[in-house]
Amino acid sequence: MKPILGVLAAAAVFAGLAVAPFYLGTYGIGLMIGMIGYVTLASAWALFSGPTRFVSLATVAFFGIGAYTVSVFYESFPPLMVLGLAALIGLAVALVVGLATLRLAGVYFVIFTFGLAELIRQLVTWYEVNITGTLGRYLFVSYGPEVVYWKLLVLCAVTLGIGYLIQRSRLGLALKMIGDDEVVAEHCGLPTARVKLALFALSSVIITLVGAIQAPRWTYIEPTIVFNPTISFLTLIMALLGGANRLWGPAVGAVPLFLLFEWLSANFPDHYSIILGLLFMAIVFVLPRGVLDFLEGLIARMRKQRAGEASGAGAGRGAGRLAEGEAK
Repeated sequence: MKPILGVLAAAAVFAGLAVAPFYLGTYGIGLMIGMIGYVTLASAWALFSGPTRFVSLATVAFFGIGAYTVSVFYESFPPLMVLGLAALIGLAVALVVGLATLRLAGVYFVIFTFGLAELIRQLVTWYEVNITGTLGRYLFVSYGPEVVYWKLLVLCAVTLGIGYLIQRSRLGLALKMIGDDEVVAEHCGLPTARVKLALFALSSVIITLVGAIQAPRWTYIEPTIVFNPTISFLTLIMALLGGANRLWGPAVGAVPLFLLFEWLSANFPDHYSIILGLLFMAIVFVLPRGVLDFLEGLIARMRKQRAGEASGAGAGRGAGRLAEGEAK
């Protein structure tokens, strides 16, 4: 019964979010696009990195691929076809990268994914400067920011739905086993390489689509905008803050942090990156498993303490009655 109530509650939330553009101004819609975009990015990142504990910094690589694909092909094909093309390119890159790197572990995987993002940014920059003769591209579409918002909202709902189904499937159990001990998982007969590759590709395609959908926001696109490493770090911090192993954890981390970063970037543009680094270190040391895990542990301890107090009070009353009976 509880899962059904949860699904209904989530549907009500998304229905409320769907009508938000009718009541918000241009700034409000832009703010909601950024917030829903980061909720989707963090949730997609957590699909793979949450259970497997493979920390990927390649988020901006796929985000930029999606945005640049739209800027190149938006005049040649219908919008939905361009999104499909971006998804296919993201899938092809993810499969190549996954086959080459998913046997790496720990810091080596982190370094490779960070290098991958920088490599793709430099390749796009070289191509634009030396082949097309211009660094940036203008992007003019026939629809407004409301359409961008609704597309992102649908993608966000689909991403959370996929996460919900994975957590309740054998695939989710396999991912948890890989995250706990990959060697044991292999000895149990799990095809760990194929499972990781499939989840990495799925996560990367969703991230690519976020970049493709959000691209019309900027009107002018160049590598320093869509391949900005800050996107990867923000996505990572948001997922870790809320709890990468929880379905709603990335959303819980993304909403307040996005609003905080918007305020910081507007009021402290010169010290923004310093504050970002300090916040990242604080989250890793204080809340390594996220806010939701911390709150669940706190509630469990409080319930245990109350149960202990109730048990002690019951034992005290029983001893009192026994003493009264012996006295009589």
